[in-house]
Amino acid sequence: MKSPDLILKSKRVVQPSAMGPATILVRSGVIGEILPYDAPPPRGDIFDAGDSVVMSGLVDTHVHINEPGRTDWEGFETATRAAAAGGVTTLVEMPLNSIPATTSSEAYHEKITATQGKLWVDAGFWGGVVPGNARELRVLYDAGAFGFKCFLVPSGVDEFPAVDETELRRALPELVSMGAVLLVHSELPEPIEQAAASMAGASPRKYSTWLGSRPRAAENEAIALLIRLAREFDARIHIVHLSSSDAVPLLRRAKDEGLRITVETCPHYLTFAAEEIPDGATEFKCAPPIRESENREKLWTALQEGVIDVIVTDHSPCLPAMKCQESGDFLRAWGGIASLQLSLPTVWTEASQRGYSVRHLARWLCEAPARLARLERRKGTIAVGHDADFVIWNPEATFRVNPARLQNRHKHGPYAGRRLAGVVEATFLRGTKIYEHGRFAAGPMGAVRKRETA
Repeated sequence: MKSPDLILKSKRVVQPSAMGPATILVRSGVIGEILPYDAPPPRGDIFDAGDSVVMSGLVDTHVHINEPGRTDWEGFETATRAAAAGGVTTLVEMPLNSIPATTSSEAYHEKITATQGKLWVDAGFWGGVVPGNARELRVLYDAGAFGFKCFLVPSGVDEFPAVDETELRRALPELVSMGAVLLVHSELPEPIEQAAASMAGASPRKYSTWLGSRPRAAENEAIALLIRLAREFDARIHIVHLSSSDAVPLLRRAKDEGLRITVETCPHYLTFAAEEIPDGATEFKCAPPIRESENREKLWTALQEGVIDVIVTDHSPCLPAMKCQESGDFLRAWGGIASLQLSLPTVWTEASQRGYSVRHLARWLCEAPARLARLERRKGTIAVGHDADFVIWNPEATFRVNPARLQNRHKHGPYAGRRLAGVVEATFLRGTKIYEHGRFAAGPMGAVRKRETA
């Protein structure tokens, strides 16, 4: 048998059923064998991680990179460097905020062209469902898109308009016939419009104004609609960035019924609480909004119960001026938080305080998002035959977030100065070390990933 290209040892290797000592042999970018820790290794390049955790590289299926068209917000070079520094080895990019949006096969291929020579990690793409593009969906799916994303409220950019129930009913039969998943920004406009009318004259600097303008009812009613559609069409529907815990009982019943619904939330909903956000602190603005502490704790319980399946970042960067930090105007500021490099430590900091284990992190940050994108045969777990994607990290070490050390294009964000637990020490992509202790490999070696077929 061919000698391994890499021998990776650790006393804490996270495998699907347990965490413990192991030696991993990598051949041609793939995990070839997993041996006992003390087994005599064959000849090869040995990386001994000691007591550090070796986990499958994170899979982040909710990332906005914005290239082409808005590369001054973020681009493939900076976003994927941030991913590598955070232990993310595979990401799937959302179809909006770039120009053109990924709602046609031409735009999809333009997106792929824009990645050339810039990917530090592997990247794939969701397509978009917008009014009038139902005929494009199969072409996009056949070209390699992982599935499709839509908004039920204005997205914030003109290139990606929202759809209503009528348009969903046009798109869903096509998606079901292909076996494609529909990812949905689940807020309905009517409760938001009613809230805005009732809050006329409220100070835009107060976080309570922003929170009140996006009520839980907008999410709850949207999710109730999607559950009905999932039942009617037998559709595969994924709820993105759940923030309202009021919707958890609805989702629990839908899952108990056997409906094909999955759910994600994000690190900021699991970390911050509305009561703690100062007035004018627009770096905390996102949509749906960060809600109260009791809501946060119910989201954690929903993760434990399996009602929420996935944690992903919704990395949504913008130009600093768009956050309106000088005026502190929550209603005018861009709604988005850039956290691609920090997802592992932010989630671990909060999870470890609540008694969750490293295995929970592997499930939420690696295994479940890989399943969502149907990449589980190659990504998301340490298993023979899978890509040799690893993050090596120290769960006991802590650090304070220094924005200057973040790799994404613009450094503003709500985590600045926050002390987090869990230090990423090294990242491997298909058996090659791409990051270690602040240093990167000689150049980008990531690849475009396309939807895998049976």
